[in-house]
Amino acid sequence: MAVQRAGDTEPAHPTPPEGLKSRDRILWAASTMLGEGAGAALSVRAVAERARVSTGSLRHHFPTQRALMDAMLKVVFDLVLPEESFRDTSIAPRERLMGCLQSLLVPPQSARGAREAWLTVHERYIASEPTQAMRAEYQAMQREVTRRVEECLGALTEEGALAAGDTARRARFLLTVVNGVSIEQVLPSEDARIATELDVLRTAVDLVLDGRI
Repeated sequence: MAVQRAGDTEPAHPTPPEGLKSRDRILWAASTMLGEGAGAALSVRAVAERARVSTGSLRHHFPTQRALMDAMLKVVFDLVLPEESFRDTSIAPRERLMGCLQSLLVPPQSARGAREAWLTVHERYIASEPTQAMRAEYQAMQREVTRRVEECLGALTEEGALAAGDTARRARFLLTVVNGVSIEQVLPSEDARIATELDVLRTAVDLVLDGRI
């Protein structure tokens, strides 16, 4: 067990970038806390302190915890999985759906890596019984991810690349496959990991676009 010695200091929390308005500072603060360990619950007081705004200011912009989570996750996923990419008809439908799913996985060249990402998820939501706030946080992430996958499927349906069907069921299937691949990424394997990942995702995409799901 590490022991703090005299003169040691706790790591300083990041500070908001210069020039951000209060609403953007709040969203920045919440997004930085989302990637931290289980101790960084997104309480109103903790987010306001990180953003360097009053709790009253936070409540002015985001009256409820759900409003804050949904707005923050939209900003995060606009970077990871931009909605305009779903409607880029210069890209083949299969490749668009593949890109959507791959965006939800940690890329092989990531400095942080899939293992570190899963360790954070485990510490935050699995290692101990999640609090109500942690459950709400995870459920908000699931809502936003699901919404974006459904949006992608909806765009392909409008174009005629995908037959009309149960979009919610298809999204659940694809996200279950992605979750499985994300676990495989961190387990010891003799297979060529990237090739196997692509093969599994392409099989899932083919099942959906060929109308078998």
